[in-house]
Amino acid sequence: MSIIEVDNASNIEVDPRGQGPDAPWHLTGSRAPVRDEVTITELEVKGSIPPELSGRYIRNTPNPQTGYTEHWFIGDGMLHGMELADGKANWYRNRYVRTPMFDNPGADRLTLALDPETFTFDHKVSAANTHIVSHGGKILALEEGSYPYEVTPELDTVGAHNFDGKLDGPFTAHPKFCAETGEMLGFGYAQVEPYLTYYRVSAAGELVQATNITVPGPTMMHDFAASRNYSIFMDLPVVFDMEMAMQGGMPFHWDDDYAARFGVMPRNGGDADVRWFDVDPCFVFHTMNAHEEGDDVVVYGCRSPEMWRNTSQIAVSDAPDPGDGPALHEWRFNMATGAVSERQLDDDASEFPRIPEHLQGFQTDYGYTIGMGNTADGSDAMAGRLCKYRLSDGDRQVHDFPLGHEPGEAVFVPAEGGTNSDDGYLMTYVWQPETDTSYMAILDATDMAADPIAEVHVPRRIVSGFHTSWIPDAT
Repeated sequence: MSIIEVDNASNIEVDPRGQGPDAPWHLTGSRAPVRDEVTITELEVKGSIPPELSGRYIRNTPNPQTGYTEHWFIGDGMLHGMELADGKANWYRNRYVRTPMFDNPGADRLTLALDPETFTFDHKVSAANTHIVSHGGKILALEEGSYPYEVTPELDTVGAHNFDGKLDGPFTAHPKFCAETGEMLGFGYAQVEPYLTYYRVSAAGELVQATNITVPGPTMMHDFAASRNYSIFMDLPVVFDMEMAMQGGMPFHWDDDYAARFGVMPRNGGDADVRWFDVDPCFVFHTMNAHEEGDDVVVYGCRSPEMWRNTSQIAVSDAPDPGDGPALHEWRFNMATGAVSERQLDDDASEFPRIPEHLQGFQTDYGYTIGMGNTADGSDAMAGRLCKYRLSDGDRQVHDFPLGHEPGEAVFVPAEGGTNSDDGYLMTYVWQPETDTSYMAILDATDMAADPIAEVHVPRRIVSGFHTSWIPDAT
């Protein structure tokens, strides 16, 4: 039987708007907030955890302390971690990231961050709720409107991290890591000029480049891409709206007058070096990878036809139309001729794309997503399967979880001694609604249809959220 230690129980009054049948979609089911921080040991394991897995699997989730937020993207960041070693699961624990927003539950972010006299922003004000990465000996909780926040391997907060004072603006939640150079590449977008800044961070964690990139307006750029020699920006028609910001919620909307384009820049280049390529109007939350083939720079990502035309809310209907959702897509930008080609790899919607991290920026055979199409029994499911795509032709293999179970973003971990690019494991947290509890599933990435190699069961809900990382002990 698992041993549960309550490390911190919230005494903050619950906002009734997050409760009951009228609660927003993003606060129900697997996304419903939890009220305490715990450490759980003696976890139940079904199957066998590969003994080579030694490290921590961590998910970052929005988890509002008050139990209510107007939008999924703005809840307080909570980390959910599990430590594996020697074929055992040592612990599960969840911890809030301690930020000024954590210290002021329910407060208006703009009020906390904006100095009305100088019209400058305090970039320590953060939800720190989107991603978790490891670089330069530090573990960083990320959210694109602020500084990173450093945390310990046990998920306790160290504090805001601005690269020894060299970072003076927001830093993306989606940096890219080069396995060859060890560099971390990133960017920050802002609501006032300069709208876009590009960053390069050395393998040791030193910020070595900060370059402003010219774009025509305050576009929302959630992610970007990087190949071995290029960084690729997505300047797309979702833009900041100050009137919406003053009203609260998510201050972005679709703008038909804002052109859609990708910018391809040499990795160590500057603003004048960016080649801009017009693309069909769309929005891309997440890219999967980029690489080079001859004169072509090839980018893979999950493309939506549009986003937030009449509202900035995200909700899922009882019968979603897969054609409206994000689908895996390929773009090719020819650096010699300026030609652009686009190709959709799957008609079904999927999101949260990942590849083996050690192949970032290089040509890969396979990529992995959360599927949002129909399950094997023909029923609709928001996120009941994981998909494996062969990128050369879009061939798809799937792992369908039991009906109603919801996996999160899956991380690929290479197997020791693997010889093929898919020799490894897919790891994800899965919510099971019949018990309102969760488990970590470890799949054999070479055999998607097979039962999990192992399940590590946690006797409570691990809140569904955004992005995850496997952080091996070696880092």
